[in-house]
Amino acid sequence: MTAPIAVSFAETDIEKIAEAKGRVAVIVTPDGKLDTAARRVNRLGKGALKRLVESDSWSKLRPGDLRTLAWPAGMQAEAVDVLCLERNAGAVESRKAGAALARVAGQGDLLLLAGSLKQPAELALGVVLRRYRFTEHKTADTSEPSGTVTVMVAKPDESQEMFAPMAAIAEGVHFARDLVSEPANHLTTTEFATRIKDMETLGLKVTVLEENDMHKLGMGALLSVGHGSASPSKLAVMEWQGGAKSDAPLALVGKGVVFDTGGISLKPAAGMEDMTMDMGGAGVVCGAMRAIAGRKAKANVVGLVGLVENMPSDRATRPGDVVTSMKGDTIEVINTDAEGRLV
Repeated sequence: MTAPIAVSFAETDIEKIAEAKGRVAVIVTPDGKLDTAARRVNRLGKGALKRLVESDSWSKLRPGDLRTLAWPAGMQAEAVDVLCLERNAGAVESRKAGAALARVAGQGDLLLLAGSLKQPAELALGVVLRRYRFTEHKTADTSEPSGTVTVMVAKPDESQEMFAPMAAIAEGVHFARDLVSEPANHLTTTEFATRIKDMETLGLKVTVLEENDMHKLGMGALLSVGHGSASPSKLAVMEWQGGAKSDAPLALVGKGVVFDTGGISLKPAAGMEDMTMDMGGAGVVCGAMRAIAGRKAKANVVGLVGLVENMPSDRATRPGDVVTSMKGDTIEVINTDAEGRLV
């Protein structure tokens, strides 16, 4: 799995700013107020930072935007990235700002001067998520250093504690992205199930049902999708018991079609290569379960993913075929919008 870049939090030490290599990021409020670290950067750069925030271009920036001062005087850093952000910025705004910062900062060393920012851990999470790179199958030189991310804050221990569960979230996101990015000849149904089974080391209980098991349960609808493939259909169940034993679990269900040709009803050639992502739902469920286990969530959660490959062959399900589906108890389906609100 692609490991998220590590983030360390340290107490603000303005004496170390001049010696920092790579890039230095400083936060300035929309009204141009400089904190202690920003004033130090301004002095080292012979007033360049103050000239920037007093310019017309700064007044046109929105929270989350940034400007870069390349090769600043008096510093070893190759650039100073000046991030426009309110001190009391919320979680979403802070994450977006961190992602914007990581986009220009690249993969090298980054010293982030967060000062008294209200949510420095959220800002760091944005940086970590934006730094994701999938290089598993690249044959070119991939030795580019991933660098280090150091966040200087007023209360480093408190920020580190706040970031700990977010690091688990980042790991889950990276895991899901890896699954979605893998080509279908590498992420077969068997390989997918193996990666899920490996998460037992995190404390998850994982059960993988094979085709014989699903036949006995009457899962004809799921099995019919994979009839035409040499890759066996599977159903993976991930269980996390972090809440009270009497509490009913929350169920997460994801579609895991590792490649969807359309079967007998073959899809158009244009865009067919993207059908390797038809298992994105299952990837998200697996990433969520990994994050839940990583942060030791106090909840009972079950993740279920059907893993199949839809291919055309003499055994493929035909249009008009009658298939049977298992019967079960009624479950409550919870839908949310993009912001996580119930709809």
